[in-house]
Parts: sequence; C-alpha cells; structure tokens
Amino acid sequence: MARIRHIALAVKDIDKTADFYEKALGLTRSPKSEGPTAFRIYLSDGEVNLALLQYKSDVGSGVDPSKFVGIHHFGFQCDDLEKQQVQIEKAGGKFFFDLGDPDDDDFERKFRDPNGIIFDINWKGWSLTSSKVKARTAAARKKVSKKTAKPKKKAKAKKK
Repeated sequence: MARIRHIALAVKDIDKTADFYEKALGLTRSPKSEGPTAFRIYLSDGEVNLALLQYKSDVGSGVDPSKFVGIHHFGFQCDDLEKQQVQIEKAGGKFFFDLGDPDDDDFERKFRDPNGIIFDINWKGWSLTSSKVKARTAAARKKVSKKTAKPKKKAKAKKK
C-alpha cells in the first residue's frame, strides 16, 4: 500500500513562505537548495514532507510559475516503484515526468490522474520524514530501472 508522505506547494517567495510555516506551525526546516526544476525548501512535522517549490519554468512543473501558486502535487511512498507504476497506469494514470535518476536520493516519478492532477511516487521517502530510507547496501537495495519510465517530454520553445 502506498502512503501519503509529501505535499508540494508552488510559491512565489520561497524564503518568506518557509519562514511563515516554520514560525506559525513549528515545522522542522531544511536549508534552501536548487534542483533541476525549482528552488526548494522542505518542512516537516516528522511524518509528512511539505515541499515549498519556486519553479524556474514549466519544465517538470507543467505550469507557468509566474501565474500559479498553491498545491501543485502530492506524493506517495511505495515499496515497489515498478509494480506501483503498473497499478497506476492500469487505473488510468499517465506518466508525466521523472525528476532525477531512479538511483538518486530525491528521485520522484510523476504522473497525472484522470483529472490531470499531478502526483508522484518514490520508494525512499522524503527529507525530514520518519520513513525516509537511509542508504542501503547494494545487496539489500532493490534496483529501480528506467525501463518503465516513458521518455521525458521536451520543453516547448516559448513564443516571444
């Protein structure tokens, strides 16, 4: 069974937003970092990761970051990424985007549900959560393959 462990908010001012949630709710906060698609700060109550994302473009986000703020997606931690993907696609979900490489610590495989809502799955968990999988030995770790992923969509050139 998959477990909800991640909610991502698209924000315009990441530092101000992180200050708010840290002070207002007492959440634990990570340092700000830069990923391939967004600047990010993670906050957590210890069980669920709240990702604040200040997107750089529509690549990987599917939205115009100058116009969209709010809940962008949510994530599930699962035990077997490939089996979960098969189940998602059988139920009508569509592959959207791989964020990172399957062996990366912060890898996420993103899908759209039948309404177009984005969600992701991973098997290692998210930063600051109790279920975050620590580094495993090569023998004990399941190898996640790229075979089930669809090719990444190329970014469309913006018209001027």
